[in-house]
Amino acid sequence: MPLSEDEQRILHEIERSFYENDPAFARGVKDSPTVYRHAGRNMKWAGLGLVVGLIVVVVFLSSLLLALAGFAIMLVSALAFERNLRRMGRAGLQQLSESVRSRGFPDVFGDTRKRLRERFKRTDD
Repeated sequence: MPLSEDEQRILHEIERSFYENDPAFARGVKDSPTVYRHAGRNMKWAGLGLVVGLIVVVVFLSSLLLALAGFAIMLVSALAFERNLRRMGRAGLQQLSESVRSRGFPDVFGDTRKRLRERFKRTDD
């Protein structure tokens, strides 16, 4: 049930006073990781694990033990992905898809590209 205009105004006044009285705590609460953010981050790592496991399987296809190890990596990553997907639920997936639409696909992975570019930046001395 949506809030009335009067209730929204009161809520905004409470929020404004909260930010004015304790800005450090307000920033901490605002920037704290949510269940959705944490599960989304774990899903990214699980997706990376799936890719790494697939590469290990393809590269070491001639060695049965190493190919099985790659398959095990893929299996564990798929289970972790599924567990975090369930943890996010429908509301988390909706929030994730909205953020992808608003920021664009290249920015989905956050500041990772920016950090990697700064880390491996060439300096012409």
